Amino acid sequence: MDKVTLSAGVRQNLLTLQSTAEMMSGVQNKLATGLKVNSALDNPNSFFTASGLNSRANDLSTLLDDMGQSLQTIKTADKGISTITDLVESAKAKANQALQTQSQFERAKYAKQYNDLLEQIEDVAKDSSYKGKNLLAGDGNDLTTIFNEDATSKQTITAVDYTDTTLSTGLNLTDLAEAKGGASSFQLEGGSSSITLLDGSGDALGSGSLLSDYTGLEVGDVIELRTAASGGGSVVTSLTVGATTTVADLVTALDGVAGVKAELDEKTGELSITSNDDVYLYNTDAGAATAAPADLTSVTSANFTASTQLLTGSASFAVGDVLTLEDGNGYELGSFEIEEDSTVEDLIDFIDDFNGVSASFNTGTGKVTIESDTDLTLASDNKNDFNASAFTADTVGVSVQAVTDSGFSSDTKINKVLDRLNTALSNLRSQASEFGTNLSTVEIRQDYTKNMINTLQEGAGKLTLADTNEEGANLLALQTRQQLASTSLSFASQADQTVLSLF
Repeated sequence: MDKVTLSAGVRQNLLTLQSTAEMMSGVQNKLATGLKVNSALDNPNSFFTASGLNSRANDLSTLLDDMGQSLQTIKTADKGISTITDLVESAKAKANQALQTQSQFERAKYAKQYNDLLEQIEDVAKDSSYKGKNLLAGDGNDLTTIFNEDATSKQTITAVDYTDTTLSTGLNLTDLAEAKGGASSFQLEGGSSSITLLDGSGDALGSGSLLSDYTGLEVGDVIELRTAASGGGSVVTSLTVGATTTVADLVTALDGVAGVKAELDEKTGELSITSNDDVYLYNTDAGAATAAPADLTSVTSANFTASTQLLTGSASFAVGDVLTLEDGNGYELGSFEIEEDSTVEDLIDFIDDFNGVSASFNTGTGKVTIESDTDLTLASDNKNDFNASAFTADTVGVSVQAVTDSGFSSDTKINKVLDRLNTALSNLRSQASEFGTNLSTVEIRQDYTKNMINTLQEGAGKLTLADTNEEGANLLALQTRQQLASTSLSFASQADQTVLSLF
């Protein structure tokens, strides 16, 4: 096929139109993509430089996400430490409250509340995790935050362990011993009898009367208080009747025996003997051929019942006696004054009325059992033989020894706990400060990384982004050029057409 021959003018205008169309296509692509460099063909140097900058920006963006997660992990640990600090301060308040009272029962309550707070501290530490990472849970929870793409800049936070408060590397706070009570008991039994002391004329003997004036007694006789009848058993006490021995001497001798009480009625001469155990009062007649003891009187003891009056048959009580209940610190829980009609039940109710103390009475055995959460003592104010048995004085009273005293039982123990709490608070504040520094570091590096990413992207943009204003103007100019080229092409074609007019 023969080629079409174009005139020089037409061919030139056609080439111009093709060139303009190609340039318009390029400008339109720049406007569509916003980039003046879309591939290495456009500008290899700018393209690969911008690609490197964008790649680094993308790497830093990934690290920025990791920094954000590290930041949340540190914030979680910081919140945990703040809460643990509040709990330790509450535990310190409990120790101070215990120090302000001498009541062992109240101190035991504070010790239990203290232990509950330590348990809460451990629970908070265990709960302070974020996405499986817990800076308060010790080994295996160290946090490393990477700040640059080649990992040469990083920060490692060493985890502490507060999940176990007893660790010496942590809070070093141990649970306190909680009070475990004990029990004790004492016998309520006894009896009484009397003998009327009259002289030969039938007149009552007073305390100042000579004992030898009593019918049947003479100087040299030995009066014995024994533990068995018919002169058996052992001698509890004895008194030899002398020329100046008075009735008061006999009363004093009998009343001086633990668990025995002697009283003389000055008007009637009646000598009342009350004893917690069986006793027998004998007269050994020195003038007789055989020293056959004569039974003056005897006391047979019996168990009390709940309704028995304390003064009936027991030598441990007297009207006006005050029974005091104290714990191991000497803290007085209360007192009970013996009255004429005070009963065993009244005594039980008194003891049973206090927190941490209970009392019961066994009618069958006549025993009062006292149970207490703490050390306890029940003692009488003016009787050194309270609860005396077998004629042995009990100068302490009835004591309950707790199996285990609470960790707050003494001031010394409390002060040691306070010292540990103060150390723990100091360590917590130091650790909180360290986490705060780490938190600030991550935040600063996070802001820096954001700015670096913006800088890298901005630099890449300067190499590849198109100036839309400029490209818009270029497109408009090219459109104008295209129109002019089309018109010029038309003119050139018209010039060729004039040849037809010759035919």
